[in-house]
Amino acid sequence: MANSAAVDTEDAWADLLRQAEGASDRTLLENLLRAVCEGASVSGAALYLEGDSGFERHLAVGRPEFPERLPEELGELVVTELPRARILHPAPATGKLPGMVLVALASGIQVYRLRQQLKRRHFEVAYRGVELEALYDVGLAIASTLELQELYEEILLRAVSLLDARRAALYTLDDGVYRLHQTFGGAALEEVDPEDPRLRAILQAKGPEDQRLLPGAEHVLAVPIEVEGSSRGILAMGDKESRHGVGPFAEADRRTLSLFANQAALALENARLHRQALEKERLERELDLASDIQRRLLPTTLPDLPGFEIDGWSRPARHVGGDLYDMVPLEEGSLGLIVADVSGKGMPAALLVSTLSSGLRLLLDHMGAGPTLLERLNRHILESSGSNRFITFFLVHARPNSGDLGYLNAGHNPAILIRAADGRAEELSPCGLPLGMLPGSTYRTRTARMEHGDLLCIFSDGITECPAPDDEEFGNDRLAAVLRELREEPLPEIVKAIDQATADFACGRPQADDQTVVLLRRS
Repeated sequence: MANSAAVDTEDAWADLLRQAEGASDRTLLENLLRAVCEGASVSGAALYLEGDSGFERHLAVGRPEFPERLPEELGELVVTELPRARILHPAPATGKLPGMVLVALASGIQVYRLRQQLKRRHFEVAYRGVELEALYDVGLAIASTLELQELYEEILLRAVSLLDARRAALYTLDDGVYRLHQTFGGAALEEVDPEDPRLRAILQAKGPEDQRLLPGAEHVLAVPIEVEGSSRGILAMGDKESRHGVGPFAEADRRTLSLFANQAALALENARLHRQALEKERLERELDLASDIQRRLLPTTLPDLPGFEIDGWSRPARHVGGDLYDMVPLEEGSLGLIVADVSGKGMPAALLVSTLSSGLRLLLDHMGAGPTLLERLNRHILESSGSNRFITFFLVHARPNSGDLGYLNAGHNPAILIRAADGRAEELSPCGLPLGMLPGSTYRTRTARMEHGDLLCIFSDGITECPAPDDEEFGNDRLAAVLRELREEPLPEIVKAIDQATADFACGRPQADDQTVVLLRRS
């Protein structure tokens, strides 16, 4: 009898193996379930597999009708337990199901589960490839757009297409606040505080969906837009399309949107840098134009004043500056030498230089180079500039073949007069406040006499205040020493020497202020 039982068992196993050959996973399980019914002499059985919401019917054979889910009340039916599976069937005549068939069924279930997992993995890999290919195509599309408004629209259209979403919104970080720039499919919150804990929770997928971003949306997914770990904005999506209407976003959707947000971040950064480059190029063109206009304010040729040699030089610290020098013909063949220095540097100072130059030319046509001229200029500057702007102004009235000079100094650096006879330095000091400082300022003309060979240097404070690395200033004494040593050299050589001396003193530091020099020597 024992040998007969062994033969029956071997036949049964052989029969099961034959059933497994070439059969699908489901067919194999169905055959094993029928073997259970035959071995236990029951009219039918159902196989329930464990899922996310309990045990659900996977397949059934025979009768009676079995429910979709494993019932709590069994009635006349019996449950046989297997790992992560249950068999529901009528009570067998033998009291229990055949053990050998149950072992085979448990093994078949395990093989079935493994194959299902493998299929899912294959599907995920294939889907991932399609997803990456789509992201690559999308990345190329948005990367080719450099106009920001067009880029905002393109990003949202591509995002809703990738995720089958009905709603979308794009925020960028401006002045510490996420501001809405573009929407799709409905309204969105205008501003979002980056420190809002609810926002941080939804961005990190650690909290419930925050519908405030897209009012009226049932489901919201939001991811940060970051460049090198620094937040630049938010991409929010709402209401994923499904066969049954709208549904929640899956974790795979978050991953896809995060990858897309990385590409969007790069495209936005490229567009921002492109806009900055265009703006910089525009500013440089405007500065070049302003610099050209300011150069036209300076004398293009040196005037001829009998009995004197003249030279002038100016260099702004930036594209444009606040220094001005001019050489204006006056009555009876005389000449006015002017050096002015506007407070500050750059474009604001350059604009005030233009105001001064135009006002000076107009006023000189109606009045002489005397105190009244400076009083009118003072009023003009007060009326046309801000309260924090003023101009130091030096004017020398030189007559041909005469050593007598008249000068007006409105708060400017004292001009240095080097005597040819002994190299002694004299200063032509201020005789009034800078222009534009106080209303009602008055000025008076002072005089000086130049002998043959004497050298007069009018300069701006960019020369004497040129700083060394230890912040010591070049100073009047060093300038006077250069003038004294080279007082007999050609004037252009003296100008070059002053420039070189200040550059050597600064030891390579950038020019800190506008520099201007006007030289007058009685020949």
